[in-house]
Amino acid sequence: MGCEIVSVSADTQFVHLAWQREEKDLANVKFHMASDRNGDLARQFGIWNNGFTLRGTYLVAPDGKLMSAEVNFLNLGRNIDETLRKFKANVYLGKHSAEGCPAKWKDEGDKTLKPGPGMVGRVHEAMQK
Repeated sequence: MGCEIVSVSADTQFVHLAWQREEKDLANVKFHMASDRNGDLARQFGIWNNGFTLRGTYLVAPDGKLMSAEVNFLNLGRNIDETLRKFKANVYLGKHSAEGCPAKWKDEGDKTLKPGPGMVGRVHEAMQK
């Protein structure tokens, strides 16, 4: 889809390898898995937590602009379908900046909204049309 995926954790490259070999959901992972052993990057993102990192997911545009950020505590997993939805929405909105993708928007062709003062308090109504 024209993006680069990098996962980063405070684990070593050996732990990443063990996860990829043993955890069936990661068996076919093709993206880079980077190690942040000292927590330098985690501190920059504000997710360092006494030697552990919170679970952060960030979508960054090619120009370095942060498009989406989600931070979960240690025991809450992330949903790749929601991350993919956010990615697609940000790509779509990059081409249609006057529109807004509502929470249930999934793919190009789904209903969008035109943000503005008249939309305040009327999102549900607009989605029914």
